[in-house]
Amino acid sequence: MFRKQQSSMECEILEQSRILEHLINTYLTESESISIDVPQGIEQVVFVASGSSYHCARYGADIFGKMAAIEARAIYSSEFLLKPVIPHADNMLYIFITQSGETSDTNKALIKSKEFGVRTLCITNKEDSTIWNASDYKISCHAGEERSIAATKSLTSQMMCVTLLAVKFAQLKGVDVSEFVNELISVPRYIEETYKLRPKIKMLGRFVSKYKNIIVCADGISYALAKEAALKIKETSYINVTSSILGEFMHGHVAVLNNKAVLIYILADDLTYTATKNLNKIKDDYNPPICIIGNKNVKIKSTFNVNIDCESAMVKYFCDVVIIQLLALEIALKLHRNVDKPHGLNKVVK
Repeated sequence: MFRKQQSSMECEILEQSRILEHLINTYLTESESISIDVPQGIEQVVFVASGSSYHCARYGADIFGKMAAIEARAIYSSEFLLKPVIPHADNMLYIFITQSGETSDTNKALIKSKEFGVRTLCITNKEDSTIWNASDYKISCHAGEERSIAATKSLTSQMMCVTLLAVKFAQLKGVDVSEFVNELISVPRYIEETYKLRPKIKMLGRFVSKYKNIIVCADGISYALAKEAALKIKETSYINVTSSILGEFMHGHVAVLNNKAVLIYILADDLTYTATKNLNKIKDDYNPPICIIGNKNVKIKSTFNVNIDCESAMVKYFCDVVIIQLLALEIALKLHRNVDKPHGLNKVVK
């Protein structure tokens, strides 16, 4: 039987376990130290990025606090450029994330940061790019060429680089990172297990594709994943998708559920009491279909649940991203979209 040729997006999603394994082997030494050159004495970090790279930055800001107890925040490159003055101190590091290394507003943001004398580090998939050559410190993502407009393997490789960087700074502070390292080593294997969930993801994609309004919510670090899910579905299927922190969604935004909509909730840890209460209130007041990506519990009346069985929240961040990517792919295929070349979109590099 004739099988339709895989899109670049699909191929690149399925490359991720191998790419992340290569990244770990590249930067993790036999003594479990991280072979990345970084400055000493860093107590504050600012991540600057755009698009999917910004979602990695949001993830990074939270993971730095969790792993290395370093204060960190994320800001959009375009917003950064509007600031007349930026925070600057000897103990600060600015981290710029860009797939191509040629993202215009991110490169301009790095130039601006240099005017204030701060130290800079870039995470990019393109060595010898503009941002690579301009940064004081640099990390290569080793993801290979990404042909699809939608960022997939470049995002997870950025996330892995950010996580390795957080482990590096934790090591410099004398933190025992052996548990983190063991979890990181297991990421490629769990992503392979995530691929096996594709039949369930395809069913969810068919269901969600019937809706013109999609709400994606999350709490904590997973909010970065909710933003990424919204972006992926928007750019591949052209559907109106919004993302929100669940608690904030309850403050007025929830009224959009008076229109026909589906709600997707993403999590890597167990459902909290507050999240359970909010989701049940949404169900009682508006009765939308609720689809959960991650651990559900018996107290939630969900229409769909897709979950990878894994105890490590950090590992599940990566698995949830892959589920999100496959979900966006399946929705787009159901709607007969060109996932590799969405109408009116190009990779922004200039």
